[in-house]
Amino acid sequence: MPGKVYTATGDDGYTGLLGNERVPKYDPRPEAYGTLDEATSVMGLARATLNSERNRNWLLESQRHLYCIMTELASTPETAKTFQCLGAKEVEWLEARTDAITAEIALPREFIVPGDSFPSATLDVARAVVRRAERLVARLYHEGLVANQHILRYLNRLSSLLFVMARHEEALTGVNRVTLAKKV
Repeated sequence: MPGKVYTATGDDGYTGLLGNERVPKYDPRPEAYGTLDEATSVMGLARATLNSERNRNWLLESQRHLYCIMTELASTPETAKTFQCLGAKEVEWLEARTDAITAEIALPREFIVPGDSFPSATLDVARAVVRRAERLVARLYHEGLVANQHILRYLNRLSSLLFVMARHEEALTGVNRVTLAKKV
């Protein structure tokens, strides 16, 4: 029989970081890694709806990368190096996947209104959450609470991958013409 899943240590509105520091739950660090938790959950929803097995596999790998980032963000500046597991290699991995999809589809030059297929809509929601997380991490980086510059680069590239993946999924579901923000 499993033990309790709750600790009650956060009942006072504080949470522990990796490194013996407690901060309010609204501190920018829990806000950032909490938003990445939200992003990976939406990415999981998207993964459950995708038509392409390749896209599902790439999304799963990206979710695993986000857990790595969350761990680093949950650490104190003094312990961050201990938990750093994301670097240039993971950013390059995203770039290669984005380039591979982009070579297969034609991207519109105009702004797109999400919702032309369920899989693409879930990817667009995930992209929006990743962009919010990127803004929160940028704040941490600029305030000196995060030193790993690859995290920002990764999140920026991940939003690009999610965008092109959404367009790819639209093509797979037979969407011939995406809905544009400006009515043509």
